[in-house]
Amino acid sequence: MTNRHHTTFYTGVTEDIQSRVIQHKEKHFPKSFTARYNTYKLVYFRFFDHIGSAIEEEKRIKGDSRQQKIDLIESSNPDWLDLFEDIKDW
Repeated sequence: MTNRHHTTFYTGVTEDIQSRVIQHKEKHFPKSFTARYNTYKLVYFRFFDHIGSAIEEEKRIKGDSRQQKIDLIESSNPDWLDLFEDIKDW
C-alpha cells in the first residue's frame, strides 16, 4: 500500500485482504503505520497457497530497495491505480 504521492510504502500479510484493506483505508487502528502515514492505496498484491510463502515474500519485499519496490509495483500496475476495486467483490 502507498499514500497519495507514492512516497511511503507498507507491506503486509493477511488472510483476508478485503477486510484488511478496509481497516487501512478507514484508519481502524489510528496509531498504526498506515494511519500515521496515510497509506490507503492498494497498488500491489499477490495470493499464496501457504502462509509461510507469503511471509517469505513479505520479508523479501521489505528488504528490497525503494527502487525495487517501485519496479515491482510498476511491473503489474504502471499507472499506480488503487486495486481495491479489483478485489472488493471477491
